[in-house]
Amino acid sequence: MKIEQIYTGCLAQGAYYITSNGEAAIIDPLRETAAYIDRLIKDGVKLKYIFETHFHADFVSGHLDLSKKTGAAIVYGPTAKPAFESIIATDDQEFKLGDIIIKALHTPGHTLESTSYLLIDETGKDHCIFSGDTLFLGDVGRPDLAQKAANMTQEELAGLLYESLMNKIMPLADDVIVYPAHGAGSACGKNMMKETVDSLGNQKKINYALNQPSKEAFVKAVTEGLLPPPGYFGYNVAMNKQGYESFENVLNNGMRALTPDEFEITAKNTEALILDTRSNTVFYKGFIPQSINIGLDGDFAPWVGTLIIDVKQPILIVADYGKEEETITRLSRVGFDHIVGHLKGGFSAWLASGKKADVVDRITPQQFASNLQIGIDKVLDIRKASEYAAEHIEDAFNSPLASINDWIKDIDPAEHFYMHCEGGYRSMIASSILQARGYRNFTEVAGGFKAISETAIPRTDFICQSKVLAS
Repeated sequence: MKIEQIYTGCLAQGAYYITSNGEAAIIDPLRETAAYIDRLIKDGVKLKYIFETHFHADFVSGHLDLSKKTGAAIVYGPTAKPAFESIIATDDQEFKLGDIIIKALHTPGHTLESTSYLLIDETGKDHCIFSGDTLFLGDVGRPDLAQKAANMTQEELAGLLYESLMNKIMPLADDVIVYPAHGAGSACGKNMMKETVDSLGNQKKINYALNQPSKEAFVKAVTEGLLPPPGYFGYNVAMNKQGYESFENVLNNGMRALTPDEFEITAKNTEALILDTRSNTVFYKGFIPQSINIGLDGDFAPWVGTLIIDVKQPILIVADYGKEEETITRLSRVGFDHIVGHLKGGFSAWLASGKKADVVDRITPQQFASNLQIGIDKVLDIRKASEYAAEHIEDAFNSPLASINDWIKDIDPAEHFYMHCEGGYRSMIASSILQARGYRNFTEVAGGFKAISETAIPRTDFICQSKVLAS
């Protein structure tokens, strides 16, 4: 028996590859399937099952393409109603895989069809549990994503989650290994650990959700403090449930190389969003006017999904040479399939063609420290509220990047402000969005709060201003 966790950091997502005596299973595979196919061939095993823990909201699974290419059966838990052929397991149904057994444990709460998979080894011992979004390390799945589909409140779903955990998972032995679907950074929970594997016994000790004194206390604990889910979540659920275009077609369309003239014409004719995936340290020096910067060197896909409202939005890509395929792949993982091409030769080709470019007004932390007048100049801190609460520039405003589509309307275009995040990644995203919408009355600070903290600028953890920047 072999179990391999295939962890994708930019999505904070764990897929699992399991083999036993010539047969294989994959749990919650990513959209692109080539790596799985190569692994199967190398190991000389046949893929028998593709287990899905639920209809994922934060990424598009590779279950359909993988099943078509291998003939493996797709397995969902009870109550799932996919629009394609699959096995709908009954609670406690066992699936033979080589010399081991994988048992489906229906654990509703995150969603109604949520199912954990218990692996029983060759000796008949409970070895590990693939807990999906039911149990994370340090947390449990958020119970608010499936409210509409379930016709239930988040409190009712949280109650189901409590019963699932207490009746199906907590009775398992302490030495059972927990393999969750996500880790720290995922929007599917709020308090996940950075570790991606742990024992169930340790989780029983340290997981706040598993240590509530009552069902009522559990419901309150897991429902408070939840941030609104990113807008693309609902689209991803629909794609996972109804089906989607093959990844190869998406990749082929996106790999269409366009000259600067073709790129410009395509942008106009398709009303495509120009997505520049270069680093913020390069982007600010020059970029195609109206383009949006979300760098590949950060949490690229989640930010795309959070800020680009419509997954059907046509997209044109500007990327560093050789990064085009990676960009398309990572976009497809969160359902952005309408990629109509990329700029051949990148931004340097655009410049060489003599076309117009734009820049962002970025200054160093030292320049910021010299220029800033506390109480007179306005400073916009676009980090998360929790980051701002921990420490921020005295008298600064807090307007998190995730809600820019809400607070941007409150900006007075005639009033100058300074803007920063933690390291420069998010503030450059915001800068590009602001300039694309006609706002140029700001100065962005390189290096963000991390670099600002090394200057003499006064800082505080007293939250005197939590409103957005407004006139």
